[in-house]
Amino acid sequence: MHLQKMDSNLSIVVLEKDSTICGQQSGHNSNVLHAGIYYEPGSMKARFCVDGNRELAALCGEFGLPIVRCGKVIVANTNQEIQRLENLLSRGTSNGVPGLRILTKTELKEVEPNVRGEKALYAPHSAVVDYRKIANVYAEIFEGGGGQLLLNTEFLSASVADDGQKVATSEGLLTAKLVINCGGLQSDLIAKKMGSKPNIQIIPFRGEYYVFRPESRNLVNGLVYPVPDPSLPFLDVHLTPQVDGSVEAGPNAVLATMREGYAWKNFSARDFWQTLSYPGFWNLARKNLRAGVSEINRSLRKRIFVESLQKLVPVITADDLERGGAGVRAMAVDRRGNLVDDFYIEEEPGAIHVLNAPSPAATSSYMIGKHLAHKADANIKNARL
Repeated sequence: MHLQKMDSNLSIVVLEKDSTICGQQSGHNSNVLHAGIYYEPGSMKARFCVDGNRELAALCGEFGLPIVRCGKVIVANTNQEIQRLENLLSRGTSNGVPGLRILTKTELKEVEPNVRGEKALYAPHSAVVDYRKIANVYAEIFEGGGGQLLLNTEFLSASVADDGQKVATSEGLLTAKLVINCGGLQSDLIAKKMGSKPNIQIIPFRGEYYVFRPESRNLVNGLVYPVPDPSLPFLDVHLTPQVDGSVEAGPNAVLATMREGYAWKNFSARDFWQTLSYPGFWNLARKNLRAGVSEINRSLRKRIFVESLQKLVPVITADDLERGGAGVRAMAVDRRGNLVDDFYIEEEPGAIHVLNAPSPAATSSYMIGKHLAHKADANIKNARL
């Protein structure tokens, strides 16, 4: 979209293997418009999230897309958690997040009567949106500017030729001066099919949700999160209202045996073998064995899931919840078993690979796109020299 705006003379084609856009990772997330609190100051995540929050809120207003400015509380109960809360306040302030403040126990009760917490960090600019609808607006703007979107068209391979990249797809051959790989759960495989040798691999983790029964939706007013534990690779389960009035609880984080495996029954021998044969997976597993077993236990036993939620909202019971959907996180892991923390983009002549775009990538999407457009413009101009 941004590149089409920068140069309307370019011929830009988007390949999408599904019959609709936003059918994979981006269409299965929690729909939170993040404020930008958690991320290392100066990182791409911090810069793009704060600016992306503002730009997407404006986009929703311009195109009449749903947005619920419900705000967010990050809840602390122990002295250690309160110290982490203070650190988050400092980090969020450094990132330029507006309106952050610490709530006392009494103030928290005024915002969220059913939430238990000694203190909380309040982020008034956190909101919820519908990322599928946002993606469709991106596509409409792109196509309206002359771009071409090819659905049901899967990327197969690419090779360098005298006149650019020869791109093989399920619908035939294309020639391109530049290929931008935004393949999400398949991004590392696409890079390899283009002759690149990424130093990371995507490990898929499924995040499962419960949803509140309609009569229980009033237990929370906005987003309710625990203080992050820096020793764990993922945030703990949290509570997320949606634009349609429903409320989700989750997600957990369990290893998926298929890159696009949104249910326990989904299994791919190829995908699972790719995970098991990667040294980085075993190094990651060794570092997080206890957490991994705990997540599997919480996935299989509703009672354990409910107990996790009761740390935030004690009045929640199993009767308030029913099984919901799931998403799959595309987590980039290096060979030493480290999760890649920031957005990660590799560039080479004729190709740009987005190899790590986890949360808050959806919030940051407008700014990631602008960043890639400038990289693409420079790449194309260098190729012409």
